Amino acid sequence: MDSDLSDADSVGNLSFEAESPLAPPAELLERLPSCDWLLQGDRRQIFFPPLEAQGRPQEQRCWSPFLEHGVPVVTEEVAREALLNFVNSKCCYGSAAATDLIVQELRQQTLCRYRLETFSESRISEWTFQPFTNHSVDGPQRGTSPRLWDIEVQVPPMFQEDTRKFQVPHSSLVKECHRCHGRGRYKCSGCHGASTVRCPSCSGAKRKAKPARRCPMCSGSGRRRCSTCSGRGNKTCATCKGEKKLLHFIQLVIVWKNSLFEFVSEHQLHCPGELLAKAKGETLFKDENTMVYPIIDFPLREISLASQRAIAEHNATLASRARVLQQRQTIELVPLTEVRYLYRGKTSVYYLYGTDHRVHVVDYPERYCCGCTII
Repeated sequence: MDSDLSDADSVGNLSFEAESPLAPPAELLERLPSCDWLLQGDRRQIFFPPLEAQGRPQEQRCWSPFLEHGVPVVTEEVAREALLNFVNSKCCYGSAAATDLIVQELRQQTLCRYRLETFSESRISEWTFQPFTNHSVDGPQRGTSPRLWDIEVQVPPMFQEDTRKFQVPHSSLVKECHRCHGRGRYKCSGCHGASTVRCPSCSGAKRKAKPARRCPMCSGSGRRRCSTCSGRGNKTCATCKGEKKLLHFIQLVIVWKNSLFEFVSEHQLHCPGELLAKAKGETLFKDENTMVYPIIDFPLREISLASQRAIAEHNATLASRARVLQQRQTIELVPLTEVRYLYRGKTSVYYLYGTDHRVHVVDYPERYCCGCTII
């Protein structure tokens, strides 16, 4: 493209332009008759999903079979082995305390963890552009652009977030580049179009003062070739890549998001709640459908209230800006055990949580440095 610069587009006629691709002025792009409904305001619009008829609520469930589930009781041997495995995974924890401590009491409690996942799809349209390389243009002359919710796309696996972008059919326009004004180049800011800059060695004096001789770096000319533009005096426009024209089109941005609500039932032990939210549990109940309904009759009332609150919050948040594709609610049993022990006359505690017996140590007595993270 560099050799195609005409006399009319000489370096002297070029203006200085920023290299970063910026949006064109709003008045540059006229409204497309077939796309009037696509864009509003600042040329970016969120589209409301089509309304869908809701199904009938599910009938009242019988929880007796679910509540017969239980998690194995943690014994002293299991508690000690879990602590030893934890200690051995830490470089600065000694194993003597885990081996010799005396277990005084095991307090075990089974918690209920409720989760609601709502997998939704939202669609946004916006103007964008790319360098025009003389390829075919899919403009309004080829037909009317489809409505954005009518464009069929491949949905990713349920509950896996993703973002994809598509060019809306029949929405393309070819315009002169708004950054270089159709020249494909702009004047170099390093040499101001002169192709050379003052010699950094002699500061343009052409000669070296000590010893008095001709400057060897610029051969006595006082000027050096500009390294910014390699001596051309101009640079290729970064917006149109030297093509002089841009292809503007409406872009459809589809975002698939998995919204998550979590709640853990109350307990009397002092294990951090953030650990219990991530703990591995045993699934007690699972309900997955296009739309799930609140659990209203669970024996533990706070779980029923959490379900009602979660579904109400997700519906209120997503109803106006996204289409719900799938929902999934689960109730899991999460075992939690407080181990109270005696070591060298001092009483302390640690916790086992989750079905995989993860360990949280409050104050381990045999720790040699503070470089390990307590989990």
